[in-house]
Amino acid sequence: MTGFGGRSASALRLAFSTLTALPVGPPSQVDRTVAGLAMAYAPVVGGVLGAAAGAVGAGLGWWTSSPIVAAAAGVATLAALTRGLHLDGLADTADGLGSAKPAPDALRIMKASDIGPFGVITLVLALLGQVLLLAAAWGRHGAWYGACAIAVACVAGRLAVTWACRPGVPSARPDGLGAWVAGSVSRVAIGVASIGALVTAGVAGVCVSQGARWLLWSAAVVLGVGVSAVLLRHTIRRFGGITGDVLGALVEVGFTAALVILAGR
Repeated sequence: MTGFGGRSASALRLAFSTLTALPVGPPSQVDRTVAGLAMAYAPVVGGVLGAAAGAVGAGLGWWTSSPIVAAAAGVATLAALTRGLHLDGLADTADGLGSAKPAPDALRIMKASDIGPFGVITLVLALLGQVLLLAAAWGRHGAWYGACAIAVACVAGRLAVTWACRPGVPSARPDGLGAWVAGSVSRVAIGVASIGALVTAGVAGVCVSQGARWLLWSAAVVLGVGVSAVLLRHTIRRFGGITGDVLGALVEVGFTAALVILAGR
């Protein structure tokens, strides 16, 4: 398979193999163009993961009549489908930032296999916040709302990755995932991915919300990407660019920030 269709198929497979633990198999071709397309497809991956997590959460929530169980099941499903990849990135990034050491030393800390106190604290707070926010969404607005909330928040978190791979954002290391995808997503691809995410969020909002509340769903995507952009700017200043761990942290931060909007009254 050659041409754009072949590259697109390879990029989609690369996106799933990089951002999830799903057994999709290796792409038929990989280069910088394919890598850029893969990161542009990140919100699509988020939608698939979120739909699966939302379905599991809604099912257990219906069975137990417990919003907490539904929320915990949704978050646990996401962790299982990604093998905790993004959570690990969040913890490593927190350790690197919390060390207050120069960039080379901070990057060495992030690359270590163990998790330090900053990472542990950040993980606990992030997971607790995600479960409580989702439980609030499920409890206040019902199962369909909660399931859609986790899906849209997943899209927002992965769209943050697309934006982080835009031209002008450097890699902190000469090797690794960050070096492979840094600056690889074109501005056109970013625009298409962003419009697709906003439209998807708006449609979900129309389906499960009343009145003008559907506007909050697109606002949740904007907030998720915006808060992640603040973290991205800080990590560039501290580390000199992005790494795979930073991208994982952006996913979790964008996901959580989007939930803050969607869990509201």
